[in-house]
Amino acid sequence: MSDTSPSSANSWLMLLLAGGFEVGYALSVGGSHGFTRLTWSLVAVVFFLLTLWALSAALRTIDVALGYAVWAGIGSAGAALLGPVFFDETLTATQAMWLGLIIVGVVWLKLADRPEGGAEPTAVPQGAQEVPAGPRETQGA
Repeated sequence: MSDTSPSSANSWLMLLLAGGFEVGYALSVGGSHGFTRLTWSLVAVVFFLLTLWALSAALRTIDVALGYAVWAGIGSAGAALLGPVFFDETLTATQAMWLGLIIVGVVWLKLADRPEGGAEPTAVPQGAQEVPAGPRETQGA
């Protein structure tokens, strides 16, 4: 499903946006203290809706497994890195190392999504049916 077309590039940008919204959602849920603070709770709902919208738009052309892994990685790493900035949280060197591993994994996932050998996928014209590859039947014999 993934390719390297301009719409795919837009989908990856939308996925990055969804990851940013996910970070905002996680931080605002933390600030809501279990949804007991109205302002933070409303901000959390807005970020939640924005992240779902952006993620669903990105997954139109990005494989779900890959897109979800990247989105979750951005959200978890971003929330862990920004938690100490906005709240009374700590980030130890060991935690930072494991977050770095998540980021490296997300980058590798994206690099693994590239077509091998630089070959562009062939597109089937709209309305045309794709013929499945495999042995063809012959008549007679």
